[in-house]
Amino acid sequence: MRSFDTTRDRPAPRRWRGVTLAGEVLEGEFVRPTLIVAVKADCLGCRSVLESPADALGDVDVLLVAREASGESWWAGSAHRVVVSPTLLDDLDVRWPPFYVLVDPRSQRVLTEGVVFAPEQVRGEIAAFVV
Repeated sequence: MRSFDTTRDRPAPRRWRGVTLAGEVLEGEFVRPTLIVAVKADCLGCRSVLESPADALGDVDVLLVAREASGESWWAGSAHRVVVSPTLLDDLDVRWPPFYVLVDPRSQRVLTEGVVFAPEQVRGEIAAFVV
């Protein structure tokens, strides 16, 4: 499977802020190419990413972001950091999960984006951008 969305040229924020599932407030700055995966409850594409190993998406920083937290077990047990940050999703103009955005911190632009079907599919689609 492949995502068929054409990347919309747009800026990406330099910094982000969110809350972990445990309620801890986090702030960060994008310093390497970063894959942001928008997730939501009751979503098979999201679940496949949440249940994947930490390196399943390739050699790239990964941040899973949700508009709201979920109590589903695969969220709490994920090897990936899950952050609740509606503001980051709005800043990136991510309209619906499951969706990914690859951010380039140098240009502060979105490099590529698409719908999430599985970790392998996302890894393959971003590979050319993270060499």
